[in-house]
Amino acid sequence: MAGLDEVRTERPPRPALTRLLISLPAAAISLFMSCLPVFADLKLCNRMSYVVEAAIGIDEKAATATRGWFRIDPAACRVVLQGALTADRILLNARALGVYGASPIPQNGSDTLCIAPDNFIIAAARQCRGNQTRAPFTQITPTRTDDGNLVAYLAEDSEYDDEQARLAGIQRLLVIAGYDAAPIDGVDGPKTQAALSAFLKSRGLSADIVQSPTFFATMIEAVQKPSSTGLTWCNDTPHRIMAAVATDDGKLVTSRGWYRIDPGKCLHPDVTGQPRHVFSFAEAVDGENRVIKYRDRPLNWGGPKELCTRESKFEVSEQGDCGTRGLAPIGFAPVDMSSGGKTLRFAMP
Repeated sequence: MAGLDEVRTERPPRPALTRLLISLPAAAISLFMSCLPVFADLKLCNRMSYVVEAAIGIDEKAATATRGWFRIDPAACRVVLQGALTADRILLNARALGVYGASPIPQNGSDTLCIAPDNFIIAAARQCRGNQTRAPFTQITPTRTDDGNLVAYLAEDSEYDDEQARLAGIQRLLVIAGYDAAPIDGVDGPKTQAALSAFLKSRGLSADIVQSPTFFATMIEAVQKPSSTGLTWCNDTPHRIMAAVATDDGKLVTSRGWYRIDPGKCLHPDVTGQPRHVFSFAEAVDGENRVIKYRDRPLNWGGPKELCTRESKFEVSEQGDCGTRGLAPIGFAPVDMSSGGKTLRFAMP
């Protein structure tokens, strides 16, 4: 497969799915496709406002293999299979980068195959081994293009074209970095341009870099660093961290999570408006999202403010009787935002 770093591991997958329906916050994502039995070069094209990482599954006769991760920027395409290929089914798993916080892409695929945290090739992807974990894959049937190759599109409900997807992707990262480029709609205007100019100036970048193929990488690097405004979480542990934030606007206390923070990275949760109080909770998890223990105690960072959460993605504005509503009460810590910005660094005890 072209362009994928070769990190080989041995694991197993499975087949099963006809449509890809991926959900993101404020965006239901669909994969548009058509039919074809014999596959030539296969490209995945991203018409979403998120930088994504994709893994593919190849189901042929009695064997199923998986391979990933292919990183694809908004409005970009990537070849994930080269040359003629005969396969019973092609399957796909896609995820948004952790920098997007509470918007990882949950999928409804019925095929559960093995993946690995970093670039991988798994020859037998039905029985996971070592650091491999199971993930849902969706069957896809790409469309043949005029050049004889095959293409499948990742798209949001808003049905962006390439230009709109790229601009919406820039808007989304500007908002995460603390600049007012909302709404995220792929429509250019004075507000978006002002936010973009401020971002470029703060990083000492010229306007030319916006058209560079590496611009999304530049933006992502910027938003994964501490900010002088808003709340920033930084993960100084060797573990993945899942975090939740809560805001009190004087009327409602709203808790929201989960945000994924990879080791060595920072993340800005989307705290909007001027809340009176901000609260934070975070916990370290393993590859299967099980809480990590340190000296027989869960490795987490919280406090005395008990608020409602759930295991999957959530946003809760009613904080009473968590247990009777199928929610889990967790202790959040207050965050002092009086200086306009606060960086919380999570480190090993």
